Amino acid sequence: MPSPLHDTLNLLFRDRPEFAVEILRDRLGVELPAGLPVQLAGNDLKDRPSSDLYPDTVITVGPRHHPVHAVVVEIQQREADSKRRALPRYAAALWLQLDCPVTVLVICPQPKVADWAAVPIVTSLAGYVLGCHVLGPGQIPVITDPGEASRHPELAALSVMTHGEQQPVVEAFMAALSHLPVDHAPHYYEYAYRLAAQAARQMMEKIMESATWPVYSPFARRHYGKGLAEGEARGEARGEARAVLMLLQARGVAVSDAVRERISSCADLAQLDEWVLRAAAVTSADDLFTTPS
Repeated sequence: MPSPLHDTLNLLFRDRPEFAVEILRDRLGVELPAGLPVQLAGNDLKDRPSSDLYPDTVITVGPRHHPVHAVVVEIQQREADSKRRALPRYAAALWLQLDCPVTVLVICPQPKVADWAAVPIVTSLAGYVLGCHVLGPGQIPVITDPGEASRHPELAALSVMTHGEQQPVVEAFMAALSHLPVDHAPHYYEYAYRLAAQAARQMMEKIMESATWPVYSPFARRHYGKGLAEGEARGEARGEARAVLMLLQARGVAVSDAVRERISSCADLAQLDEWVLRAAAVTSADDLFTTPS
């Protein structure tokens, strides 16, 4: 069964297929056509008489019905002989289906698995050797510039996954979120949070504790929900304090700066309620703070 890390990495490519083209072209040196549409394609590959094949993600470059290039994106977290048999079949089946060049991109969060995936796969079909393009930790940059992170949020999320023990990486990613569209920021935050190690998650949560915009991790949702409740309570307290001061003013009771400050800074709603009642009868503001005998 796919893991949350596997599914999250896969979503990065399914949500924005152009990311696969950028990785291949800009990070791995693969020549791909520029200026053409990029879209998801069905991942139901049949190579009868063998069983159906379902790679993680299939992306095509060019017109949807006449693509000029296809990309298989596969998330691989462990070494598996069965996958070395499957990857060449993915490429061959997609080539037969679309009749265009096919590139296999394997995403490996672990260095050892990346080395394993980079070894060419020799098949039993004479002359057919598949060389996969691999994105492992060594190919994922350390992104510490918020501007770069906002321009490449998927890559920045991978940087948090791989280099999140470095605080500048987490800080750059978090700062970049404020520059993303409001409806995009929650998704990228959630992606990075799911991919991150525990230490990076804790840094993200700590930054969120002082943030003024909505937050999205399980911890942050709890924290933000608590913040909302506390904010409402503070607002209610300010209203109660204002009622006390207005009532004293309406009755002509003088209020010193010290008394005004004490009333305005009080956050205890029960205490403020008591002062409201007393403000209706006292002749001196100081009497608000004296318990009736």
